[in-house]
Amino acid sequence: MNAQDPELPPTAQAPTAHVSMERAERAPTARPLHVRLLTGVTGLFLVGATLLVGCRLLGVDGVTPVPQLLAFLPWLLVPVALAALFAALLRWRTGTIWALVLLAATGWTSRTYDAYDTDDDASGTYATSTSGSATGTPGGGTPGGGTPGGGTPVRLRVLTSNVEFGQGTLGLIDTIRREKPDLVFVQECEFLCAGLLADRIPSADYPYRNVVKASRAEGSAILSVYPLTEADGVEGTLAMPGSAARIGDRTVHLQLAHPLPPIPGMVDDWRAELGAVRTYAAAHKGAGPVIVAGDFNATRDHALFRALLKDGGLRDSALLAGAGRTPSWPSQLPRPLGAQIDHVLVSGDFSVRDARFIDLADTDHRSLLVGLELRAADMRVP
Repeated sequence: MNAQDPELPPTAQAPTAHVSMERAERAPTARPLHVRLLTGVTGLFLVGATLLVGCRLLGVDGVTPVPQLLAFLPWLLVPVALAALFAALLRWRTGTIWALVLLAATGWTSRTYDAYDTDDDASGTYATSTSGSATGTPGGGTPGGGTPGGGTPVRLRVLTSNVEFGQGTLGLIDTIRREKPDLVFVQECEFLCAGLLADRIPSADYPYRNVVKASRAEGSAILSVYPLTEADGVEGTLAMPGSAARIGDRTVHLQLAHPLPPIPGMVDDWRAELGAVRTYAAAHKGAGPVIVAGDFNATRDHALFRALLKDGGLRDSALLAGAGRTPSWPSQLPRPLGAQIDHVLVSGDFSVRDARFIDLADTDHRSLLVGLELRAADMRVP
């Protein structure tokens, strides 16, 4: 029998070869292995990044590695943008849309990072950045702030510095001599650090001190040109002393902050100790001027730190002065890389004039120097 029967019409004869070729042309071509691998890696990254941003949006610090990664959340914009580019190049439509939505969500958290809680609480209406003139003693002034008769705001400068097991003490001493702050908060000030501050910072310059002498990271110190009285501090593994300073006609509550860091295996301890600082702030809300300064081991992307600000009616000086993006740790990384975990928080009794992060040798933290203005007790809040 012939391959093509002459008695059958042409349309009824076997079109097997033609159909097979047509189906082969229509069959989807398998994507190359490297493309599938890149798509899978991009998808896995997007899953992890989505979980991280989701925790930020939901106000949850979560468990390791979320608290650690939240400190660097604004930098997530870079890899997410790259993921969107990769997805587009890979012609992965779902991944491209996913990455673009995630990029917008991360950018939104960064926007709220700058705008957070500066004008939605009446207790903070005075705590805005200002360059207006005011009389009174500038940084380095004499105790009492130079406010005879009251009614005059007092200008003061506050320095906080983590000297990393005392290694950066000499740099701190040089900074104190050069900048002449009125209040100094020192973390990780071990025995040698305490001795150097006693020997090389004259008591005539800083006659009032609250120093907790301890080894390695446990020691802390508060130095003041203003009279200090004893006050309960915050309990913690690392010393967090408290004092009360008489500045002008006001009694200002001072609290050094240094909770444990949220390293793996210690997140619960970090949460408990940062929570204790939050409890202190809430207890002093509305009870007069408050300054809480130090190494918080937290950024504004941590829900617990934002709760501390809100519950205590406190404002972040660096944010108000336009330095909310400047990193303070680790100082070995060039700016703007890193995270801002060193803060000077103030109640609404203060306005913030300026803020500056200072590089010190032999420590992994930058010091933070802020200029404040404390309104007098009889001044009405604007």
